[in-house]
Amino acid sequence: MLLAVDTSTRTIGLALYREDRVLHESSWISQNYHTMQLAPAVQAAIEQAGEQVSSLEAVAVATGPGSFTGLRIGVAFAKGLALARRVPLIGIPSLDILAAAQIRQDLPMFALLQAGRGRLAVQQYKVEKGNWRATGELEVLTAEALGEKVPAPAYVCGELNEAERRSIRRGRRNVVVATPAWAIRRPALLAELAWKRLQAGSTDDPVALSPIYLHHGDPIAS
Repeated sequence: MLLAVDTSTRTIGLALYREDRVLHESSWISQNYHTMQLAPAVQAAIEQAGEQVSSLEAVAVATGPGSFTGLRIGVAFAKGLALARRVPLIGIPSLDILAAAQIRQDLPMFALLQAGRGRLAVQQYKVEKGNWRATGELEVLTAEALGEKVPAPAYVCGELNEAERRSIRRGRRNVVVATPAWAIRRPALLAELAWKRLQAGSTDDPVALSPIYLHHGDPIAS
């Protein structure tokens, strides 16, 4: 059994996974109570699935970008659990989780999440060998700047309010912005991506694994 934890933003996600099925998946919006909610939620998920902590084979965690505090809490929890249980740890970039949920298409895709202070963390993707692959560098943009950058046609997915959606589309019908239901980072997909790495023998050093932080000094394109 693999446990997946995503605390990249206020939306916390948990999943329990085995090769043949998803044992548990849940997500909720936390008002910055990650520290208090995470461990009890993991215990409840394991109990609801009828499993035991002793069945844990690996731990997966979303590594960001995202909230500094949220990432710190989630990564520290995952590292501590992996070390305590002596099981492998796998870190997956948060935007890769979002990208994995999107339909494969022959369009440039821009995946994003809220990074605070009016910023969006944006990563471009393209389809290679049937899967979305990140291309170029992670950028910190405002919605207005992203609207200027996005080519037409293009596909944009991620956490956006209505004003940001309008700013990115700017009346261009061939720039498609995903609906809220397609903008969720599904923890079961985090678990599945990590399971594939686990089966390939690709894991991370629990001591060395670090989150992808967006620092306060990062410039905001506008």
